[in-house]
This record gives sequence, C-alpha cells and structure tokens, in this order.
Amino acid sequence: MTEVSSLTGRLLVATPALADPNFDRAVVLLLDHDEQGSLGVVLNRPTPVGVGDVLLPWAPLAGSPGVVFQGGPVAMDSALGLAVIPGEEGPLGWRRVHGAIGLVDLEMPPELLAAALGGLRIFAGYSGWGPGQLESELGEGAWYVVESEPGDVSFPDPERLWRAVLRRQRSDLAMVATYPDDPSLN
Repeated sequence: MTEVSSLTGRLLVATPALADPNFDRAVVLLLDHDEQGSLGVVLNRPTPVGVGDVLLPWAPLAGSPGVVFQGGPVAMDSALGLAVIPGEEGPLGWRRVHGAIGLVDLEMPPELLAAALGGLRIFAGYSGWGPGQLESELGEGAWYVVESEPGDVSFPDPERLWRAVLRRQRSDLAMVATYPDDPSLN
C-alpha cells in the first residue's frame, strides 16, 4: 500500500466539474486524513436552524450567522463544534486539529470554554471518505486542495466562501472563482 500524505487541516474546494450535489461549490475543511480514510466538514452550507434550537447553551458563543451548518451527508443527527483558539495551549474541552483550529467537546459546559473560544461553528453531520476514496476523487480532478486559514471556519458570509478561497490563491485557481454558477447560460 502506498503511503498517504496527510491533508489534515487543508481545504478541499469543489471543482466546477464535481457532479455530486452534496458538494456543489463546497469548501471542506479536512479534520482527519490518513490511510484509514478522511473526515471533514463543509464550511459553507448554513441551514435555517439556529444553534439555540438544538444546542441552546452554546448559542451565545456561536459566530455569525448563529445557525447550524450542514457538515456533510454523513450522520446528520450528530453535531461537531469547531472553534479557533490562538496560542499554544487550548482549554480543557478543545482539541487542536490544525494551527489555531480545533474541535470543541460539546458535552462540556460552555462556560468552561467561553473565555477562550473564537469563531465557534456548529456542524450537523460530516463528510467522510473510506481508504483511498478521497485520493481517487483527487485523481479524477474533483477537488482543489489548498491551505486553510483560521478565518475560514467563521467566514461571515458562508455563501461567498468558495469564491473567496479561490480568489486568494496565487495561481490559475484564482480565475476559477469567476466560473459562472450555471455555465449553460453563457
């Protein structure tokens, strides 16, 4: 078996050619990637459900918009919390994933983490790939892989995140941001 270079902490940005409606113009933050498979959350799929409707104690800490995001098509009845905490040490109840980005233990009392949290987002479900599945999709050209930035987790206008991430690339990818929503209308 070939060794898998970890993409944990990187973004998967859906190419315009990706046909899966679950990932149309999706920006996925990879939380884990190794030879066992990959797990991430879609950062730009807000739902109409308020955080207070499902996790009331966490609602005051949720960034704007204060809604639950659809993290992906897997386990939609589960919740994941992501937050940015700068510095070397994070509080009890937070586990670093990459850089300042980490997972929040939503079973902890929110007041224990409140002072340290920045940019909390709640995700229903996640995106997952079995061993070799993501590598196959990358080989087919379904995803662009780019560096994440801490602000991606709490981007204030999630519907614009796909274009914003592409625009900041210092390559031909920046031009993809201008790709029309429906190329058949050209």
